[in-house]
Formats: sequence, structure tokens, C-alpha cells
Amino acid sequence: MDTVTIAAAGISVSLDLTVGHIADMVVDGGGRQLRPLHRAPWVGQPGETLPPDLPLGTVRLSGDFLCAPFSRSDVEAAPLHGWPANSAWDVTGNGATADGWQAVFRLRRKVMGVSVDKILTLRDGHPFLYQEHVFSGGHGAISVAHHPMTAMTGGGRLAFSPKRFAATPADPLEPDPTRGRFMLAYPGRASDLTQFPAAGGGTLDLTDYRMDDRREDFITLVEADHGGPGWTALARHAEDDLVLVLKNPDEFPITMLWFSNGGRDYAPWSGRHRGVLGIEDGRAAVGHAASLGDNWLKREGVATAFALSEGRSVSFRHVIGALPGVGDEPPQEITTADGRMRLDGAARGVPFDSDFLRIGRPVAA
Repeated sequence: MDTVTIAAAGISVSLDLTVGHIADMVVDGGGRQLRPLHRAPWVGQPGETLPPDLPLGTVRLSGDFLCAPFSRSDVEAAPLHGWPANSAWDVTGNGATADGWQAVFRLRRKVMGVSVDKILTLRDGHPFLYQEHVFSGGHGAISVAHHPMTAMTGGGRLAFSPKRFAATPADPLEPDPTRGRFMLAYPGRASDLTQFPAAGGGTLDLTDYRMDDRREDFITLVEADHGGPGWTALARHAEDDLVLVLKNPDEFPITMLWFSNGGRDYAPWSGRHRGVLGIEDGRAAVGHAASLGDNWLKREGVATAFALSEGRSVSFRHVIGALPGVGDEPPQEITTADGRMRLDGAARGVPFDSDFLRIGRPVAA
């Protein structure tokens, strides 16, 4: 059994047990089925059609997965994004709850001596997947990030909880023009997300995903101190829906955006990875060693790893959801309280577990 599917009223989620990626997520909304998450077009193709050295997590690139560490595994040997994104998980619990369904999975491998558990919870009538990961024991420190990916065929518009600034790293993902292309300036920085420096001069609007922009870009948004949940909202135009990703900023102080729109020309990407946006909430720099060292985010006062120790556990939570279309523009304000999520001050809102993200509670270092 490679995939386990869990369901509650109005929602189902499938987990690929070979790599711990969410293979599918379906939300009933507006009389139709919404699929907010992306699955790479090469998943399921014969292995001989793919480059032989691809990490298994890239071979089966889907939905969302846990990165531990984020990016390079250069402290403890592992593939890109670590063993949680590239190796098998076992089902350790799977059953109905009073108001939905919950499943628990354990990573077969250990990361820095850590036992890793993944807890997926669905609630009847809630258009959200509630995720928690628990790290038990271990040594040293680990960077972590979620890696949800959505895709669109007609572009979309983005909105965010308040951010301090956005910054690109020193080097682009695809610096060689014979292999790919990019549009943002590297390095670059801006406090106005609609006016980020462009590679060719001028500025680009990070809140506007345009399908005619063939690009591979990566940028980090640093959360402002606003006291509420961190969130990203994407109004997908052709799909006529709203994709939502929420976090606790104390656990995940950054959101990394990966714009992947036909910007890589080599296999398996081959210009066909189109309209994809990674919304990667994390506590990380790029690479495990960088996350533990003196990196640029630490100098901005931003935590980039969780400390680990025997006899101690660390947990962090994350939410992904989808709603029927609300027009071409995403909401500019999202609040969560009293069991509801409200968009732009709407009176009624939608069902949401407003206690789940533990906003305002102490977080482990």
C-alpha cells in the first residue's frame, strides 16, 4: 500500500507513504471539487524516462511535505530536503474522531537521532488540512519547513499577513541561461512586495503571478510582529478558488516562495513545470549547515532551527485549505477566532479550528 487516504465531511487527503508527500487533497466547495495542491507531471512515469540521480522526493514531487533539514543536507548525509521528504513512513494510527478523522504516521528513518511523527487531522465541514509534526529526542539542531505547492493555468493574485521585508539570496536558482531563467534580482531586498527589484532593472510585483513570466525564482518573506496567524492567500484565476496556507509565526518566522513557471529546460522539468507556486513556511536558512551557522536571517533576529535533545520533544503545526472563488483578488485581512475564519471582516466566515495554531503560546527554541 503506497497511499493512504483519509476523509471527513467535505474533504479528503491522500498521503504517499513512500516519501511522505501529500499526493492529493480534495475539498468540496461551491458545488464542485477543489484541488489546491500540485503534483509534478512526471510522477508515475517509468523510471527509465527520468534522470538516474534524482532524489526520490523529486521523482514523486507532490502536494506538501516536511523538509528536515530544508534544502541541502550538509550536516548529516541525506537527499535534498532530508529523509522526511525522501523515504518511507508507516501508519501508526488511523481512525475516526468525534468530529472527523485523524491519522498518525512515523518516519522509518531518524533525523539527527529524532523520531518523527506526522499527524494529519480533518474536521467535518472544515475545508482545511490540519498538520502537526512531532520530533522526539535527538541531538544538535534541525532546520524545518513545509513545502506546499499549488499550480494554476491562468495565473493568480497573492496576499499575505504583514511582512517585515522580502529578500532573495546571493545567487538565482538557475544562473546558466542555457538551462533556465529567472526574473528577480539576486541579491535583492524590498519592504514593499509590489516593488521588488527585477533582474533586468525596474521592479516586479510579487503579488501578481503571471503565466507569461517564464521563470524559476526563490524569495524569502520575513514575518512582521503582528500577533496573529501568518498566512498566504492565492486567488487562482482559471480555477476560480482561493488557496490558503496558515502558520504560527513564532514556529515558522519565514515564508519562502518558489515561482516555478517553465523556468527550467532540463529533465525532468523540461519547461513543462508550469504555473507552480511553492508556499514554504519554515524555520530555516538554505541548507542545514547554513541554518546552524551565522546566517543572514539570524542577523535579522530570525530563528533558523529547532534545538534537539534526548528526553525532549518539539512540535509545530501548519494548515492548508481551499475555498470557492471570491473574485480575482485575494482577501487583504484574515482573522481566526471562536471557531471561525473571517476574510476581510466577513460577518459569518468559515469553520476553522482557531486554537490549532497555538498563537501566543510559548514555542520551543
